[in-house]
Amino acid sequence: MKRRTLLQATVATVAVMLSVPALADSMADAKAVVDKYASKVSAWDGPTSGPKGATGKNIVILAADMKNGGILGVVNGVQEAAGALGWTVKALDGAGSIGGRTAAFGQAMALKPDGIIINGFDAVEQKPAMEAAKAAGIPMVSWHAASAVGPVADVGVFANVTTDAMEVSKSAADWAFADAGGKPGVIIFTDSTYAIAIAKADRMKKEIEDLGGTVLEYVDTPIAETSQRMPQLTTSLLQKYGAKWTHSLAINDLYYDFMGPSLASAGIAGDGKPVNVAAGDGSESAYQRIRAKQYQAVTVAEPLNLQGWQLVDELNRAFAGAPWSGYVSPLHVVTSANVEFDGGPKNSFDPDNGYRDQYKKIWGK
Repeated sequence: MKRRTLLQATVATVAVMLSVPALADSMADAKAVVDKYASKVSAWDGPTSGPKGATGKNIVILAADMKNGGILGVVNGVQEAAGALGWTVKALDGAGSIGGRTAAFGQAMALKPDGIIINGFDAVEQKPAMEAAKAAGIPMVSWHAASAVGPVADVGVFANVTTDAMEVSKSAADWAFADAGGKPGVIIFTDSTYAIAIAKADRMKKEIEDLGGTVLEYVDTPIAETSQRMPQLTTSLLQKYGAKWTHSLAINDLYYDFMGPSLASAGIAGDGKPVNVAAGDGSESAYQRIRAKQYQAVTVAEPLNLQGWQLVDELNRAFAGAPWSGYVSPLHVVTSANVEFDGGPKNSFDPDNGYRDQYKKIWGK
């Protein structure tokens, strides 16, 4: 009996000794990814040539839900860039529902625009309307209409603009893993209405588990209903998991807009656990929470205003019959330590890389 106990103890000791280097390697890898994306973005790595700016264009933005800070940020960027070209812009709000977006698309087609920008919903959702726009010869570009960057040929999207969604997800998961000292207990929030949301959530889950962390639960709840669902859902998850829940990973900041009061009611401090991390998009409210250390520690922000300029540039390329630019916009891991640069004082990730002047130079403005 004593020999068996000794053998078991020896095996356990060896297992611990073997796991220490593995954990150290995982921690080092995770921290390297975070450090890479938490640094300043000061160099322009986008296009430097392209067609001159078209004149007199009328374009329509079809926004999935203007309550979403990411979508609104892109709308603002499009309007700013289009203004530099003298284009007319009409933004239509889908108000967070498929029916609302269908109605908005019908309204867009009635306006007979020169171009359409799909903003924040899956291209396949409105496939019949998109096929009608394609048949009418109306160029379309999009933001977050697919999980990959570039053309979505089957529905007529000239270029889908986004950061590398898988890198966004990986960096968010890596931050949570490192912050938890290699032992996170994670709950992931996503929305199966959107293919890109599922892809991001699946990538976060894989990264946490590959590194050796634990995913406690994978929660599919509609992003358009966060105000109604998140308060009670947060309370229920706290009751279910307690201290095991160390970190949250969400595909969008909007989930945390309505989590704070429930955490506060449970006696959890703004910088307590669970630590909330968002894999997109860098909303104004997320920046405010991070700065104040109130129920969100990280957002992996997209350069929403820059992406608005890129959408206008891609549409201009489509008008000219040129190929898409091939540009993949940068992402930024925003924490309380770096929240004050690259647009942070304005509560957004707005890279200090001169992108406005670069695009104006291409357009001859």
